Amino acid sequence: MSQPVKVGFVGTGGIANSHLRNLVEMEDVRIAALCDIDESRANAAVERYGGQAYTDYREMFDGADLDAVYFCLPPFAHSDAEIDAAERGLHLLVQKPVVLELETGIRIAEAVEKSGVISCVGYQGRYSNVATAARDFLKDKTIGMVACHRWGGIAGGPSHWWRVMDKSGGMLHEQATHQLDMIRYAAGEIVEVYKIDAMQINVDQENHTIPDAEVVTLQFESGAVGYISTSSALINGGGGSRTDFIVQGHYTVQLDRGDVRIVPEGAATVDVPDSRAQSIDEAFISAIQTSDQSVIRSSYADGLKSAAVSIAANQSSREGRPVRVPAIS
Repeated sequence: MSQPVKVGFVGTGGIANSHLRNLVEMEDVRIAALCDIDESRANAAVERYGGQAYTDYREMFDGADLDAVYFCLPPFAHSDAEIDAAERGLHLLVQKPVVLELETGIRIAEAVEKSGVISCVGYQGRYSNVATAARDFLKDKTIGMVACHRWGGIAGGPSHWWRVMDKSGGMLHEQATHQLDMIRYAAGEIVEVYKIDAMQINVDQENHTIPDAEVVTLQFESGAVGYISTSSALINGGGGSRTDFIVQGHYTVQLDRGDVRIVPEGAATVDVPDSRAQSIDEAFISAIQTSDQSVIRSSYADGLKSAAVSIAANQSSREGRPVRVPAIS
């Protein structure tokens, strides 16, 4: 049996626990070190998953024997740590969205490219059988329009970073990034956006500076058009999400809560495999073991392309005009 992949984490709250639960069940992985600026949170994670606790990522990089690092951080916290890891030859899994500022993301992408390490972004939806089937079905179809919504509530309590625009980038950037990424994955690159937004409902919410409603028009490289709307006003429940692709043949392909269907029924058939899908964590570890980046469905550079769409949309809202999405190589 090959040597286990030794993994560290920068950030041990929220989504980190989902990855850690998967990793501790894998025989070819060892949790070596866990870092969080909140010492009690780092210690609690070590008690549950093993490894050594740190509160400074530099000390972890210097002191722990690592092959790979997960960065489970809020958008505003992504910075030189990823560059440092790449320059040390550590493979990276970075949670979405990968940055708040595009310039930071470009510097990280350049470091990843130069180092040659395996990189992965936490768009786990790409690894589902439904996503695979939908993309395979749509890849040779002409798409005329994409229509998407993600409506929900507010993440965290009054002091949570999510509800602060300068920290999260808003719902479009931080949560609906999953929908934007799936749209890119299935329908191709988005080249121009125009966003309008408002805060009409959540004015009674403490420390809340993000829009509670966003509508973004999308121009695709293919010539297709589309839109996505978000809302964080549904704090009492009743939210949801769905993406519709109107395609040649005069029917709609709908992605909805892990399901794909054709409307009207019978117009076409999408075959979804019933075999167990590989998780994003299994794919990342496999890519490291085989030195095969192609196993990864969203590299750092690709994940940055999804972030670039919502960053451009936020710029559009501030400036009141359509904005071209910067090309990421």
